[in-house]
Amino acid sequence: MATTTAPIENAPQVWVDADACPAPIKEILFRAAERAKVRVTLVANQWIRVPASPHIRSIQVAGGFDVADGAIVERAGPGDLVVTQDIPLAARVLEKGADAVNPRGERYTPDTIAERLSMRNFMEELRGAGIQTGGPAAFHARDRQAFARELDRWIAKR
Repeated sequence: MATTTAPIENAPQVWVDADACPAPIKEILFRAAERAKVRVTLVANQWIRVPASPHIRSIQVAGGFDVADGAIVERAGPGDLVVTQDIPLAARVLEKGADAVNPRGERYTPDTIAERLSMRNFMEELRGAGIQTGGPAAFHARDRQAFARELDRWIAKR
């Protein structure tokens, strides 16, 4: 009996909010897709180059506010993993039963998402008032390692 290397269509898959996803995280995802035979789909409002693979694809959506987020929410389902730095997007996919993790390997959970949304909104208010809040910390090797560990946990769980 022959085996197939194509991903199973209804199996859990990874959705990537690719517009702001760091390149090292994409590389980790590409390697994991091949190793674990899991489908990885990058969604962005620009064309994203992906390796030729039956496990990896890219979807380009129209430009506009939250268009890529809406496309991910529409497609993600229970058991899927969504990779995003966007906290409101993470909240929306958690409501649908998907898992969510940011590129630094921090898992979003139903227990922590409300606090994260509150902090995000507070920081946005400060910036709107002209207060300098600084940007995110630099992306380090430990962030890549933490992400790879969370991805491996998700793969093992599926």
